[in-house]
This record gives sequence, C-alpha cells and structure tokens, in this order.
Amino acid sequence: MVRTEEWRIFIVEDDVQITASIRDYLNGYGFVTQGVTDWMRVEREWRQFGPHLVILDVNLPGKDGFHLCQEMRRHSSVPILFLSARSGEMEQIYGMESGGDDYITKPFRLDVLLAKIKALLRRTYGSLSIHDLGLAVIQIGAFTFWPDKGDMEFEGERQSLSKNEWKLLALLLERRDQVVSREDCLEALWDDQRFVDDNTLTVNVTRLRKKLALWGLNEAIETRRGVGYRLNSAILGGEA
Repeated sequence: MVRTEEWRIFIVEDDVQITASIRDYLNGYGFVTQGVTDWMRVEREWRQFGPHLVILDVNLPGKDGFHLCQEMRRHSSVPILFLSARSGEMEQIYGMESGGDDYITKPFRLDVLLAKIKALLRRTYGSLSIHDLGLAVIQIGAFTFWPDKGDMEFEGERQSLSKNEWKLLALLLERRDQVVSREDCLEALWDDQRFVDDNTLTVNVTRLRKKLALWGLNEAIETRRGVGYRLNSAILGGEA
C-alpha cells in the first residue's frame, strides 16, 4: 500500500487560483501534486508525472475535459475526478460515460474534494479507511453498539440505525473523546452509488443526535466549529 505522502495527484485546471488552492490544501495532507504547465502537452505531462489520480476540469484550452478523459482512458485506468462549473445532470452523466469516476461541481468545498479523492484511492488501490471495526461489539457503560446489526442500545432499549448513521457512529466511537475532522467523517459516509452532498454530514449528525436524545444523551456528540465532531464517552456512561 502506498504511503500517504506518495500519492500523486495531477490537476488539469486552467484557473491558476483554483489550482493553487487545491495544491496547497492537498499538499497539507501529504499528497504530491502537480498542475499543467503546457496546455499543448497535457498528456505528455500526465504520463511523465504518473499520477495515482487525476482532477480534470471540463472547460479547458483546446480539448475539453470529456475528450481528454476519453484519450486518457485509451492508455490508463487511473481514477479521474471531474471538476466543473457545469452542474447539469446530463453533463455529469456524460462525464461518467467518457470514463470519469466521479464529478464535483464548482463552487466546491475543499474538504468534500478531499473526501472524494480518498474514496477513489481507497476503491482503486485498496483500503485507505481510517477505521476497521469488524464485528466487535462496543460497550460503554449502559450503552452498547452492534456493528454487525447496525443497532445501538441504552439501558435495555434498542434503536436501529441507517447505513450512514451506522458509519458515522462507528467512526466516532472508534475515536471517542477525540476530535474527528469533517474530512474523515465525510470519507466514512461515502457511498459508491451516489455523490456526496455538502449537507450529508450535517443531516446525519442531526439524525444521530436526535436518536441519542431520546435517551437523554443530548450532549454525547459535540461540535467543534470549523474542525469536526467529538463523541464524549462520559455522556454515554464511560470514563473520558
């Protein structure tokens, strides 16, 4: 498995400010990034860099991103993430039919972009998951979580969880009493069958909180503004 600092991301985006923002953000997470320097030799630069993933804009000088994606697909199965201001469903469908693996529309959040990148790398090259709970039962005081059933119980009363609620709770429990970043939460909520929406994380945190509130555990999931979330095990009956 390639170490984080060895993942290479090739960015095909003609807006220099967007390219710089993406590079600065991803470099901060240990990725190796490169943008296009010569629009007449995009494919040559891509081949020489040998990326593990390509971020590809649609509106480009010369060939558009869809055509460039088709040409890349003739020689490589590298995951390609489209980045475009074209938000219509048909454009996204055409992007997938052209050989793309995912599609994100402008304007976009850098943490959502990172979550999509991690998910594509994980699916293409193997596990990049930050947690692997298996089927182990987690018990904290009177609170119990069954990963294999997707259920949680408190003082003898049980509730069922949706798939995303299960994923979110599993991550927070594994890293209880630690702040879990939004990027890691978004990665945990990734679903191969659909796109991640900006509101996905907030909606699922709210739903999980409501279920915990039925047991009076209103403050179990704390929000750390601008950073992420923390599960307070003391609220569940454990020792922080």
